[in-house]
Amino acid sequence: MTVPDALRAARETGLDLVEVAPQAAPPVCRIMDFGKYKYELGKKASHKKTTDLKEVKLRLRIEAHDLELKIRNLRRFLDDGHKAKVTMYFRGRENARPELGMKVFEKIVELLPGKYALEQPARLEGNHITMVVAPK
Repeated sequence: MTVPDALRAARETGLDLVEVAPQAAPPVCRIMDFGKYKYELGKKASHKKTTDLKEVKLRLRIEAHDLELKIRNLRRFLDDGHKAKVTMYFRGRENARPELGMKVFEKIVELLPGKYALEQPARLEGNHITMVVAPK
């Protein structure tokens, strides 16, 4: 098909004539919606793996086995390449003893192996303590 015929066909359909393979002999053209094509190319290019922020919630009176289970989940999140937020909420009279919660967070840091970094150390914010751990 000649170039003027291809341009006329593209105008009749309301689409664009796009050169797909300029290095080919003869050059290859296609009738398509160029705006949609560019959008899809940009979408493919920007489709990178994003790191999600996973959350592990604890209570102050957590038993040793339950804590090990939470740490196992935390390791799994970190091994998958995600950041992990550890949160402990206090209710009622638990608010009077936040230092007990800090001891639990110290134990968590001890039990995590060295290939993880503390992005945000444990800190008390109102009635909860949060800490963010990221893979190195």
